[in-house]
Formats: sequence, C-alpha cells, structure tokens
Amino acid sequence: MERTLRAILDDVGGLARPADSLSTRDDLFVAGLTSFATVGVMLAIEDEFDVAFPDALLVRSTFVSIDALSAAITSIRDEARAA
Repeated sequence: MERTLRAILDDVGGLARPADSLSTRDDLFVAGLTSFATVGVMLAIEDEFDVAFPDALLVRSTFVSIDALSAAITSIRDEARAA
C-alpha cells in the first residue's frame, strides 16, 4: 500500500520533492500538498484501492501523511467488510 501511495503522491500530489524522500509520518502539506491536490490524491486512491472516502474522512488530517492515508484506507476497507 505504501508504495502505491507514494506513486499516487508523485503522480498527482504536486509535492515539492519525490514521495520516496519522505518518511511515512512526514507532513504532506509541508512537503507541498495543497487542498486542491488532495482531491486528485483522493480520486486516485479511490480508483487504485476501490474504496470511497466517506464525508467524515474528507478532512485535512486524513491527508496529512502517508501513515494517515494508509490508516484511512484500512478503516474504509474494514468498515466495508463489517457492513
């Protein structure tokens, strides 16, 4: 999952440096992610992982780091399995 997220961030995240140069906890907004770019990141994640972000996760903290994105995807998948 981490490798795919890094590829997505490189493709549509608009980061100032390659995603591979970031730790999984680095702040993506400090690295150049913008609110506008988060939309592209979200759509790419939805396509790649076959998930849909619920409104409750459409907040800055969901997109703040690779760890946060991984946790969100895991949460969405877990909720889908439980339903």
